[in-house]
Amino acid sequence: MAVPMKSGGMKISKIIFYVILSGITTGIGAFFGAIVGSVSEEIIAICLSFAARSNVIYCIRRINTRIQQIIFR
Repeated sequence: MAVPMKSGGMKISKIIFYVILSGITTGIGAFFGAIVGSVSEEIIAICLSFAARSNVIYCIRRINTRIQQIIFR
């Protein structure tokens, strides 16, 4: 994550701030994931299915946008 920011000309202090910020949010997500995951395997399956569905929807919308850009150029 830091390499594209550095090559884009961002200051080192901002890069370090954003890397730390993303690490904190990853830790918070892992903490809540551990809490939810300890409830039952069904909850884990539900959470993963929502994540997969949102990823598929994002990809479909992205592909659709690209196709429209190519067709209506």
